[in-house]
Amino acid sequence: VQLQASGGGSVQAGGSLRLRCADNGRIVSVVSWFRQAPGKEREFVAGMTWRGDRKVYADSAKGRFTISRDNRNNTVYLQMNSLKLEDTAVYYCASRRFQGIATTSGDYDYWGQGTLVTVSS
Repeated sequence: VQLQASGGGSVQAGGSLRLRCADNGRIVSVVSWFRQAPGKEREFVAGMTWRGDRKVYADSAKGRFTISRDNRNNTVYLQMNSLKLEDTAVYYCASRRFQGIATTSGDYDYWGQGTLVTVSS
């Protein structure tokens, strides 16, 4: 499985960005987004099952971020609204073969290269 994340950039606080994660179409069980801020550990942001029947969000993302998938073009999106300074990080998409939306990075098998999101005041 090859993943390619894009859509990052610089935005002012309160703004929006939509991240994209393209995969090569191989079926996995779960696709998720993680992020890693400078000097911090990688943390779970949002995840969804391949079928889209279940989604999980970190508390920091609830109400502001939405994960979705377009099966026609094998792309997973992370719509981020009301961005805050603390959302600044490199965002990674990841997928895992086994069922269950894991929130630990070690439980994922495949990773994209990351895309930088910078939120400024």
